[in-house]
Amino acid sequence: MSYTREDVIVSRDCPAVTVPYGSPVTIEKGCEATITQQLGGSYTVMVEGNLYRVEGVDGDALGFEPTEDPVHKYDGPITEQYVKDAAWSMLATCYDPEIPVDIVNLGLVYACDIIPIGEELFRIEVKMTLTAPGCGMGTFIADEARSKLLSIHGVDAVTVDLVWDPPWSREMISEPARLQMGLL
Repeated sequence: MSYTREDVIVSRDCPAVTVPYGSPVTIEKGCEATITQQLGGSYTVMVEGNLYRVEGVDGDALGFEPTEDPVHKYDGPITEQYVKDAAWSMLATCYDPEIPVDIVNLGLVYACDIIPIGEELFRIEVKMTLTAPGCGMGTFIADEARSKLLSIHGVDAVTVDLVWDPPWSREMISEPARLQMGLL
């Protein structure tokens, strides 16, 4: 994980998503990009004053080894407690591209329920919010959380619902994250 800025030249046309709107774009080969955040297997880059999110699989375009989404590996019995622990662990790898704090420590995840649906088979239901209701990255962050949760062994289905009650506030940020962000 990195918080230092680094300038790079994009080595090939690279798919990205605009921040904070969530619209797909292509960053063209040869553009100068400044990496502003490298967390959770993705990159936030600034190109000509605009922010974009680049997935880890396209890290080679920025001069890094490409990475896949993390997969939660486990070879023990698949229990409800295992799935719950793994779910919270995976949610902590999801980041808002504008804030260098994961969605768990930002206080955006309100509930993560584990429902048994068969022998060693579970469904996960997440209720989460965003720092602002108009955030265009909302469905993008929710989709990322859903995808990562589906990688947990024994998880067959995941729903991630965006909710607005209670409204998010800065008081919901964990104390370590507030300290990291200079809010204490």
